[in-house]
Amino acid sequence: MSTKNNHVMAFTNLEYLRNITESDPKSMREIILLFMEQIPELIKNMKMDLNDKNYIQLGKDAHKAKSSVMVMGMDELGQELKGLQLDTVYGTGKEDYVNHVKRFEEQCNRAIEELERELEFLKELN
Repeated sequence: MSTKNNHVMAFTNLEYLRNITESDPKSMREIILLFMEQIPELIKNMKMDLNDKNYIQLGKDAHKAKSSVMVMGMDELGQELKGLQLDTVYGTGKEDYVNHVKRFEEQCNRAIEELERELEFLKELN
């Protein structure tokens, strides 16, 4: 039985996740659920960091977020978060921090919608 869902995923690419889990549906579900649990907290924290102008913490949160999105194949967003992290270290690009966080939130919310469909598919395999 195939562990690859045929629905179109515009924000995520689960090939890396399939590789690291050897396409085990239970392992894939656990990692997806962890992502879905962590992302809202990261969004909240990053918005708070912006509001408080705590840019060092924003960079740390961007680093955590980068790892999470990369596992879900969101490579472009991962690179953007890496750039945000470096900008916070060097104190550059402050005028773009808000837009980076906004894109992170928007793309992750759309990714979660895709992943909810993937979870339904994976549930059928168990």
